[in-house]
Amino acid sequence: MSKNQLHEFFDELDDSLDDELSTARKRTTQKRESKRRELDARLFIRAQEISREFNFTYKAARFEEAWLLDSLVEIADHQWISDVLRKVKGGKEASVYLCKPGEAVSSPYVAAKIYRPRSLRNLKNDSRYRLGRVDLDADGTALWKEKDINAIIKRTSYGEEVRHQSWIAYEFQTLELLYEAGVDVPRPYAMEKNAIVMDFVGDYASAAPVLNAVGLEEDEAQVLFERVIRNIDLMLSSHRIHGDLSAYNILYWNGAVKIIDFPQVVLPESNPESWNIFQRDVHRVCQYFMSQGVRCDPRKVAAELWTAHGHRVFKEIDPKYLDPERPEDRNAWESQGKKKVF
Repeated sequence: MSKNQLHEFFDELDDSLDDELSTARKRTTQKRESKRRELDARLFIRAQEISREFNFTYKAARFEEAWLLDSLVEIADHQWISDVLRKVKGGKEASVYLCKPGEAVSSPYVAAKIYRPRSLRNLKNDSRYRLGRVDLDADGTALWKEKDINAIIKRTSYGEEVRHQSWIAYEFQTLELLYEAGVDVPRPYAMEKNAIVMDFVGDYASAAPVLNAVGLEEDEAQVLFERVIRNIDLMLSSHRIHGDLSAYNILYWNGAVKIIDFPQVVLPESNPESWNIFQRDVHRVCQYFMSQGVRCDPRKVAAELWTAHGHRVFKEIDPKYLDPERPEDRNAWESQGKKKVF
């Protein structure tokens, strides 16, 4: 075969491969579109079926409606809620809805926190928080089936679903435990699938803002600082560390605070990284209150709380636990006299 013939052969081969690749892509796209249309139809049918059982005031988009109905129909059946009034917060991990309570609840309003499907699968450095935690099932019971445990270890699709449910179960169990211990958290009522129902902090017109969005007078800041530190102390007494505590997940309403968002809760006795995580929580809280005029030494506060519960202080906070995108974490690093930020 001559050189020219060889070039022609490879040109024809390239053209043939391009045609095959293009055809394969079209088939893949068509298959995806077909599956998407099939899923859309199934969601619509499911929404229609459930909507006959549970109607609500909030006017949701089609897919959000199907997701809401599927998440809340059992909760409504058990009389924890009777209506969804409006969405008060949307986020990457979960959305929160203001709900009218059912007969099982005496509060004027409740909040339904609904996690987005598989939203907790990509939590940053999630293994740090799960150390020492036994994975839980949808009922909050420790997983014992070998297939479930192995699926989580192998991170199969099924295993990711199980792990996702475990995060939610830990949040609900922690809320129950801390509420009974006197910690300032919303009272939890029920958990079903990917939803948690708890007391709503705020009123019909508005939800309580996060503490980070509030400017405090110095006297009030001191009182609330002491209250939050007391809450952290009570959490340690209950063998729990928040795991991601800051002024962004402390609500402020009528001069009081409520701590929220516990899926990353850490067990101090069984997690070897708990001191770093705890110290980071305290540093973040202190950074906010210092900006409001409170004088405190974050490391001293953390060390005194930690040792009071029989734990050993190992070292200063490790920078790998800090997030360079969060100003309070940069300040925590620099407050230790470090010149290089991350």
